[in-house]
Amino acid sequence: MKNYRKNIIGLSLIFLSLIFIFFLVFKKTDVEDNLTTITVAAASDLRFCMDELKIEFMKQHNNIAVDVIYGSSGNLCQQLQNDAPFDIFFSADISYAKLLDSLQLTTYSPKLYAQGYLVLWGRNLESNNFIDILKDKNIRHVAIANPRHAPYGRRAVEFLEYYNLYSELKDKIIEGENISQAAQFVVSGNAEVGIIALSIARSQEMLAQGKYILLDTNSYSKLEQTFVIMKKSETKNGVNEFIKFIESPDAKLIFDKYFLP
Repeated sequence: MKNYRKNIIGLSLIFLSLIFIFFLVFKKTDVEDNLTTITVAAASDLRFCMDELKIEFMKQHNNIAVDVIYGSSGNLCQQLQNDAPFDIFFSADISYAKLLDSLQLTTYSPKLYAQGYLVLWGRNLESNNFIDILKDKNIRHVAIANPRHAPYGRRAVEFLEYYNLYSELKDKIIEGENISQAAQFVVSGNAEVGIIALSIARSQEMLAQGKYILLDTNSYSKLEQTFVIMKKSETKNGVNEFIKFIESPDAKLIFDKYFLP
Protein backbone atom coordinates (compact mmCIF):
# COMPACT_ATOMS: atom_id res chain seq x y z
CA MET A 1 0.00 0.00 0.00
CA LYS A 2 2.83 2.35 0.93
CA ASN A 3 4.59 1.63 -2.37
CA TYR A 4 1.34 2.33 -4.21
CA ARG A 5 0.99 5.73 -2.50
CA LYS A 6 4.61 6.55 -3.27
CA ASN A 7 4.06 5.70 -6.93
CA ILE A 8 0.94 7.84 -7.05
CA ILE A 9 2.77 10.79 -5.45
CA GLY A 10 5.74 10.31 -7.79
CA LEU A 11 3.51 10.22 -10.87
CA SER A 12 1.63 13.27 -9.66
CA LEU A 13 4.86 15.22 -9.23
CA ILE A 14 6.03 14.22 -12.70
CA PHE A 15 2.65 15.22 -14.14
CA LEU A 16 2.77 18.62 -12.41
CA SER A 17 6.35 19.17 -13.60
CA LEU A 18 5.32 18.44 -17.18
CA ILE A 19 2.42 20.87 -16.91
CA PHE A 20 4.78 23.55 -15.52
CA ILE A 21 7.33 22.99 -18.32
CA PHE A 22 4.55 23.09 -20.92
CA PHE A 23 3.31 26.37 -19.44
CA LEU A 24 6.80 27.94 -19.60
CA VAL A 25 7.33 26.84 -23.21
CA PHE A 26 3.87 28.05 -24.22
CA LYS A 27 4.40 31.37 -22.41
CA LYS A 28 7.78 31.90 -24.07
CA THR A 29 6.35 31.11 -27.51
CA ASP A 30 3.43 33.45 -26.86
CA VAL A 31 5.80 36.30 -25.89
CA GLU A 32 8.03 35.68 -28.92
CA ASP A 33 4.99 35.68 -31.23
CA ASN A 34 3.95 39.09 -29.87
CA LEU A 35 7.44 40.60 -30.01
CA THR A 36 8.08 43.28 -32.62
CA THR A 37 11.65 43.98 -33.72
CA ILE A 38 12.78 47.26 -35.26
CA THR A 39 16.21 47.79 -36.79
CA VAL A 40 18.11 51.02 -36.32
CA ALA A 41 21.13 52.15 -38.35
CA ALA A 42 23.17 54.51 -36.16
CA ALA A 43 26.35 56.51 -36.60
CA SER A 44 29.20 55.03 -34.57
CA ASP A 45 29.52 58.07 -32.31
CA LEU A 46 26.17 56.93 -30.82
CA ARG A 47 27.45 53.53 -29.69
CA PHE A 48 27.34 54.23 -25.94
CA CYS A 49 24.41 56.65 -26.05
CA MET A 50 22.18 54.47 -28.24
CA ASP A 51 22.92 51.36 -26.19
CA GLU A 52 21.60 53.19 -23.13
CA LEU A 53 18.60 54.56 -25.03
CA LYS A 54 17.79 51.07 -26.26
CA ILE A 55 17.85 49.60 -22.75
CA GLU A 56 15.62 52.33 -21.35
CA PHE A 57 13.16 52.05 -24.25
CA MET A 58 12.86 48.28 -23.90
CA LYS A 59 12.18 48.66 -20.17
CA GLN A 60 9.17 50.77 -21.10
CA HIS A 61 8.13 48.61 -24.09
CA ASN A 62 8.86 44.97 -23.36
CA ASN A 63 7.03 43.87 -26.50
CA ILE A 64 9.39 45.79 -28.82
CA ALA A 65 12.98 44.71 -29.43
CA VAL A 66 15.53 47.11 -30.93
CA ASP A 67 18.44 45.88 -33.04
CA VAL A 68 21.11 48.53 -33.66
CA ILE A 69 23.69 48.40 -36.45
CA TYR A 70 26.57 50.87 -36.04
CA GLY A 71 28.80 52.25 -38.77
CA SER A 72 29.98 55.41 -40.45
CA SER A 73 27.12 57.61 -41.62
CA GLY A 74 28.34 57.49 -45.22
CA ASN A 75 28.48 53.70 -45.37
CA LEU A 76 25.08 53.32 -43.69
CA CYS A 77 23.58 55.84 -46.09
CA GLN A 78 24.95 53.88 -49.06
CA GLN A 79 23.45 50.68 -47.66
CA LEU A 80 20.08 52.39 -47.27
CA GLN A 81 20.21 53.52 -50.89
CA ASN A 82 20.73 49.86 -51.75
CA ASP A 83 17.57 48.89 -49.84
CA ALA A 84 19.19 47.71 -46.60
CA PRO A 85 16.51 46.54 -44.11
CA PHE A 86 16.82 49.44 -41.64
CA ASP A 87 13.74 51.17 -40.24
CA ILE A 88 15.35 54.32 -38.80
CA PHE A 89 18.63 56.07 -39.63
CA PHE A 90 20.52 58.18 -37.11
CA SER A 91 23.19 60.14 -38.96
CA ALA A 92 26.12 62.10 -37.53
CA ASP A 93 25.70 64.63 -40.34
CA ILE A 94 22.50 66.09 -41.74
CA SER A 95 23.82 65.82 -45.33
CA TYR A 96 23.33 62.04 -45.47
CA ALA A 97 19.81 62.22 -44.05
CA LYS A 98 19.02 65.00 -46.55
CA LEU A 99 20.31 62.85 -49.39
CA LEU A 100 17.95 60.01 -48.48
CA ASP A 101 15.10 62.51 -48.16
CA SER A 102 15.89 63.94 -51.60
CA LEU A 103 15.67 60.41 -53.02
CA GLN A 104 12.18 60.12 -51.47
CA LEU A 105 13.26 57.22 -49.29
CA THR A 106 12.15 58.80 -46.01
CA THR A 107 8.79 59.72 -44.50
CA TYR A 108 9.71 63.33 -43.69
CA SER A 109 12.61 65.78 -43.52
CA PRO A 110 15.49 65.03 -41.11
CA LYS A 111 14.90 65.80 -37.44
CA LEU A 112 17.68 67.07 -35.21
CA TYR A 113 18.51 64.95 -32.17
CA ALA A 114 21.90 66.42 -31.15
CA GLN A 115 24.82 68.61 -32.16
CA GLY A 116 28.15 66.86 -32.37
CA TYR A 117 31.50 68.13 -31.08
CA LEU A 118 35.12 67.20 -31.68
CA VAL A 119 37.51 66.44 -28.85
CA LEU A 120 41.15 65.45 -28.55
CA TRP A 121 41.32 62.29 -26.46
CA GLY A 122 44.33 60.54 -24.98
CA ARG A 123 45.22 58.20 -22.17
CA ASN A 124 47.93 60.52 -20.81
CA LEU A 125 47.11 64.12 -21.69
CA GLU A 126 49.17 66.41 -19.45
CA SER A 127 48.14 69.72 -20.98
CA ASN A 128 44.99 71.47 -22.17
CA ASN A 129 46.80 73.05 -25.11
CA PHE A 130 45.76 70.83 -28.00
CA ILE A 131 48.19 72.47 -30.45
CA ASP A 132 51.19 71.78 -28.21
CA ILE A 133 50.03 68.21 -27.71
CA LEU A 134 49.65 67.55 -31.43
CA LYS A 135 53.06 69.11 -32.17
CA ASP A 136 54.79 67.07 -29.48
CA LYS A 137 57.48 64.84 -31.03
CA ASN A 138 56.40 61.98 -28.77
CA ILE A 139 53.09 61.86 -30.65
CA ARG A 140 53.76 59.29 -33.34
CA HIS A 141 50.18 58.55 -34.40
CA VAL A 142 46.96 60.56 -34.44
CA ALA A 143 43.74 58.61 -34.93
CA ILE A 144 40.78 60.00 -36.87
CA ALA A 145 37.80 58.46 -38.64
CA ASN A 146 37.98 57.92 -42.38
CA PRO A 147 37.10 61.37 -43.81
CA ARG A 148 35.74 59.89 -47.03
CA HIS A 149 32.60 58.55 -45.39
CA ALA A 150 32.71 59.50 -41.69
CA PRO A 151 31.52 63.03 -40.77
CA TYR A 152 33.75 63.21 -37.68
CA GLY A 153 36.73 62.30 -39.86
CA ARG A 154 35.98 65.15 -42.27
CA ARG A 155 35.62 67.59 -39.38
CA ALA A 156 38.94 66.36 -37.94
CA VAL A 157 40.67 67.22 -41.23
CA GLU A 158 38.95 70.63 -41.25
CA PHE A 159 40.18 71.25 -37.71
CA LEU A 160 43.78 70.32 -38.58
CA GLU A 161 43.72 72.48 -41.71
CA TYR A 162 42.26 75.42 -39.76
CA TYR A 163 45.30 75.38 -37.45
CA ASN A 164 47.73 74.60 -40.31
CA LEU A 165 48.57 71.26 -38.76
CA TYR A 166 47.41 68.88 -41.47
CA SER A 167 50.57 68.98 -43.60
CA GLU A 168 52.72 68.53 -40.53
CA LEU A 169 50.70 65.59 -39.17
CA LYS A 170 49.38 63.82 -42.27
CA ASP A 171 52.05 61.10 -42.13
CA LYS A 172 51.11 60.41 -38.50
CA ILE A 173 47.38 60.06 -39.15
CA ILE A 174 45.82 56.62 -38.93
CA GLU A 175 42.23 56.25 -40.03
CA GLY A 176 39.55 54.14 -38.43
CA GLU A 177 36.70 52.83 -40.53
CA ASN A 178 34.44 54.91 -38.29
CA ILE A 179 34.80 57.19 -35.25
CA SER A 180 34.36 54.31 -32.81
CA GLN A 181 37.27 52.43 -34.34
CA ALA A 182 39.39 55.60 -34.31
CA ALA A 183 38.76 55.88 -30.56
CA GLN A 184 39.69 52.22 -30.13
CA PHE A 185 43.07 52.87 -31.80
CA VAL A 186 43.94 55.23 -28.93
CA VAL A 187 42.53 52.95 -26.23
CA SER A 188 44.61 50.04 -27.54
CA GLY A 189 47.80 52.12 -27.76
CA ASN A 190 48.05 52.11 -31.56
CA ALA A 191 47.83 55.92 -31.43
CA GLU A 192 48.83 58.32 -28.67
CA VAL A 193 45.87 60.65 -29.29
CA GLY A 194 42.70 60.73 -31.34
CA ILE A 195 40.39 63.40 -32.67
CA ILE A 196 37.08 61.80 -31.82
CA ALA A 197 33.45 62.52 -30.90
CA LEU A 198 32.50 64.06 -27.57
CA SER A 199 29.68 61.51 -27.33
CA ILE A 200 32.26 58.72 -27.20
CA ALA A 201 34.68 60.56 -24.91
CA ARG A 202 31.93 61.16 -22.32
CA SER A 203 31.13 57.48 -21.92
CA GLN A 204 32.07 55.90 -18.60
CA GLU A 205 34.39 53.49 -20.38
CA MET A 206 36.43 56.30 -21.95
CA LEU A 207 36.36 58.62 -18.94
CA ALA A 208 37.86 55.82 -16.87
CA GLN A 209 40.78 55.39 -19.25
CA GLY A 210 41.76 58.88 -20.35
CA LYS A 211 41.01 62.56 -20.72
CA TYR A 212 39.51 64.74 -23.42
CA ILE A 213 39.88 68.37 -24.52
CA LEU A 214 36.96 70.04 -26.28
CA LEU A 215 38.20 71.50 -29.58
CA ASP A 216 37.47 74.92 -31.03
CA THR A 217 34.04 74.77 -32.70
CA ASN A 218 35.03 77.58 -35.08
CA SER A 219 37.61 75.28 -36.65
CA TYR A 220 35.19 72.85 -38.27
CA SER A 221 31.74 72.77 -39.86
CA LYS A 222 28.74 72.26 -37.63
CA LEU A 223 27.76 68.65 -36.94
CA GLU A 224 23.96 68.59 -37.05
CA GLN A 225 23.02 65.06 -36.09
CA THR A 226 19.61 64.02 -37.40
CA PHE A 227 17.37 61.00 -37.82
CA VAL A 228 14.88 59.89 -40.45
CA ILE A 229 12.31 57.10 -40.70
CA MET A 230 12.57 55.07 -43.87
CA LYS A 231 9.40 55.27 -45.97
CA LYS A 232 9.05 51.48 -46.19
CA SER A 233 8.86 51.35 -42.37
CA GLU A 234 6.38 54.19 -41.87
CA THR A 235 3.57 51.95 -40.64
CA LYS A 236 5.69 49.24 -39.02
CA ASN A 237 4.76 48.40 -35.44
CA GLY A 238 7.23 49.78 -32.92
CA VAL A 239 8.77 52.50 -35.11
CA ASN A 240 6.54 55.36 -33.99
CA GLU A 241 6.81 54.22 -30.37
CA PHE A 242 10.61 54.39 -30.59
CA ILE A 243 10.55 57.86 -32.16
CA LYS A 244 8.16 59.11 -29.47
CA PHE A 245 10.63 57.83 -26.90
CA ILE A 246 13.60 59.49 -28.67
CA GLU A 247 11.77 62.82 -28.44
CA SER A 248 10.78 62.31 -24.79
CA PRO A 249 12.27 63.89 -21.63
CA ASP A 250 13.61 60.46 -20.60
CA ALA A 251 15.64 60.23 -23.80
CA LYS A 252 16.82 63.84 -23.50
CA LEU A 253 18.39 63.04 -20.13
CA ILE A 254 20.41 60.29 -21.80
CA PHE A 255 21.39 62.45 -24.80
CA ASP A 256 22.56 65.16 -22.41
CA LYS A 257 24.99 62.71 -20.78
CA TYR A 258 26.85 62.23 -24.05
CA PHE A 259 26.32 65.52 -25.87
CA LEU A 260 26.39 69.08 -24.55
CA PRO A 261 22.86 69.97 -23.29
